[in-house]
Formats: sequence, C-alpha cells, structure tokens
Amino acid sequence: MKTNWKDKPIQQQPQWDDLEQFELIINQLHQYPNLVSVNEIIELKNNLSDAAQGNGFIIQGGDCAETFIDFNTSSIKNKIKVLLQMSAIIQYITKINVTKIGRIAGQFFKPRTNDFELRSKIKLPSYRGDAINSINFNEEDRKPNPKRLLQAYHQSAATMNLIRNLTMRGFTNFQNIHSWELSDFQKSQYFQKYNVIANQIKDILKFTKDSNISLSTSLSSTVFNTVYSSHEALLLEYENTFIHQQKNKFYNCSAHMLWVGDRTRDINSAHIDFVSQLENPIGIKIGPEINIDDIVTLCKKINPSNIHGKISFIVRLGINYIDALLPLIITKVKENDLNVLWLCDPMHGNTIMTKKGYKTRNFDTIKQEIESFFNIHHHYKTIPGGLHFELTGDNVTECIGGINNIKDGDLEQYYQTACDPRLNHEQSLEMGFLIAELLEKRRKYSE
Repeated sequence: MKTNWKDKPIQQQPQWDDLEQFELIINQLHQYPNLVSVNEIIELKNNLSDAAQGNGFIIQGGDCAETFIDFNTSSIKNKIKVLLQMSAIIQYITKINVTKIGRIAGQFFKPRTNDFELRSKIKLPSYRGDAINSINFNEEDRKPNPKRLLQAYHQSAATMNLIRNLTMRGFTNFQNIHSWELSDFQKSQYFQKYNVIANQIKDILKFTKDSNISLSTSLSSTVFNTVYSSHEALLLEYENTFIHQQKNKFYNCSAHMLWVGDRTRDINSAHIDFVSQLENPIGIKIGPEINIDDIVTLCKKINPSNIHGKISFIVRLGINYIDALLPLIITKVKENDLNVLWLCDPMHGNTIMTKKGYKTRNFDTIKQEIESFFNIHHHYKTIPGGLHFELTGDNVTECIGGINNIKDGDLEQYYQTACDPRLNHEQSLEMGFLIAELLEKRRKYSE
C-alpha cells in the first residue's frame, strides 16, 4: 500500500513525548494478528450494496468512545443485545433484512475541537480516547501514552472474540430472541411491545419447525448471524498496522467498516488519501460545514469505480440544517450519478449543554431529524439506507426525553459516558419502533 498519505496534511494526531517508544509499539502491532477477516469485509460490503439499492437496512450503533474501564462481558453483550433488539423490531415489522454494525472493538480514539482543556486555570491536553490518554484530569494521565495502543488492540481483539463466540453459539439467531432481554425495563411500554414481537417470532419459528416448513429470508436464522465492527479511522499509524494485501487489493483488518469524521475529511488530507486505497466500505461524516462542491471529488477519489456499498454518507446535519442542506447534497449526488448509501446520524448535530454543564441530546429533536431524513429522501426519490446512533444497553440518563421523559435534573442520576451522550436501552427500543413505522410508510408510498 502506498504511503503517500504520510506526506499530506494530517489533523487530530496526538503529540507523543516519546516518539521512539511510539515507533517501537507501532512496529510491535505490525506483528499482531488482524482483528477481522477479508471475507467478512467483503460480506459487509455486499450487505451495504443491497441497502443502498433499497434491499436492506443498516443499524449502526454503540458507544461514543469505548473505555478501558467499561470492558466486561456484560457490557459488551448489552450493546449487542440492543442492536439485535432494534434489528428484530425493524425486520419483523417491515420484512426488510437488517445489517447490524457496532461502534465497537476499536472506537478508542476521539477527535477533539480543541487541543487543550482548561479547568480552574489548569491547562492540560484534551482527552482523545482511552487509546491515547485518560479522561482523568491530571498532568500524568492526560499525557499521550503509546502503551495505551497495545491495550486498545487487546481489548478490541477480546471483544471480537466474544462477538464471534456469541455468534457460534447461536446467540445472535432469532431463535434466541428471548435471551436478548434486559430485565430493567419489563414494565415499560416499549419493552412490552418488544416482548409481543419476540413471542410472535418464537411462535412462527416453532410452527415452521413443527411443520417442516422452510423459513422466509426475513426471519431466517442466518440473517442474524453477524454483528460487524466499525470505528473512526483517526490514528493512521495505528490503522496502517492492520493492512492486509490480497490480489493487489488492500484491506484494513482493524474493522469491517471505517469512517472519516467531520474534522478529517478534507479532500487533500492524509485521512482521505489513506481510506481511498482501501477495499473496506468507508463512511464519510457529513456535517453542516461541508463544502458541497467537494462531494463529487470525495466520491470519485474513494469510490472511483462508483460501485454500490463502497461509500456511505453518514449525514450529521442536525435539526437546524438538515432541511436546507440535505436536498442540496442529494441533488449534487444525483446530478453526478454517484452511488452512495445514505445513513442518518441524528445524534452529533443535536448536542446541547445544560445549565449544570452536562452535554445531552433531546430525544424529540433526534426523532425530528430522522423524520426529516426520511421525508427528504421520499421527496427526491432516493433511498434512506440506515441510521447511525450512539447508544448503550445500560440504563443511563444521558439523553433527555423519551417514554420516561428524562429531564435535565435527571441526567446526574446515571451519566456515564466518557464523551458524548447516548440513548439508553429503552430509548433505543423506542427508536426501533419509530424506524419501522417510517419504513412502512415509505413502502406504502412506493406501492
């Protein structure tokens, strides 16, 4: 793989005090096994191609930033359960195959608006994710430490091993839908609605088994066999250690899908040059500051063959900009016959700050942006291909609103995120039903 990207402008990189140690660890990581396989990457790319053409749907979700301290089997399983539950709701109601992609097994790096953080006249480097430094606000912990890259690798590998183990045991199959339940919400409205669906699916599976009937694809157990991994390709030296060459093609085997963030997608940047050489499906975050004239160049550089499934636009415009900007972006894509998968990230453009200093998001605002996303695509006869959420299986209080009407004053009860606020389990289920409803409306419109 060409290393031209090293000569291009590169943003959002930590300032390592000990470059010799950093290079030693990078060389060490070059010798480590890859985290995902080429066949899995190709499989996901095919699924994304289907979704881009209206034959599937994508749910991508997980933590804003994974942390070393929150690493345990229960936490990982709960994240997987939420993705499975949301997918089951959508797939059962709409009969559309749903591909699940976790922000997992590698989301240890975070871009920052400012290089430094100031508290009580103390100025320290910003927290850039556990793979770089610690969220603890002291001089030693905030110093970028290359040894953390090794821990990020090992925890990513262990997470992928757990996901594969769950898959091999059949945990992700529809037959085990009742084992995906999280007990905290048994009295909630959306848990009860989900439980009705789970029982109906169980009855269908039992009937088809007893009657020796072949199951339709929409409820096939094989559909739910895989949860793919994704993260932002931020620290390029780290990502470069996972390059695998096969038949003159290059795959980044740190994750199935990588994305480039709003802060690093400059057309002449090292990040764009790096991902343009990869066969992996690539996501591009599209925020309100996007130069719409760059869109054509971005697509042609990353996806020169203009194939479906290669490039996803992860739209993060926010409720204040989506109605004005998304039509312009869609028009530019259509005028140039570009093949992209349209994903909506309704989280990042809708972050607000409470009087007590908590970053949060309003459930109703998130919902409104999703509805606008679907309505605009309906108007332009394009395909809303999926949603990208920051969410957790834990009973956190980080986003206000939802069926339990979490308020500003409730946030401090269980505010656990290392960076940005996430939907909790019940809010995620509520979103699952909303998405299914919007997909059903879209299907009726097209009939």
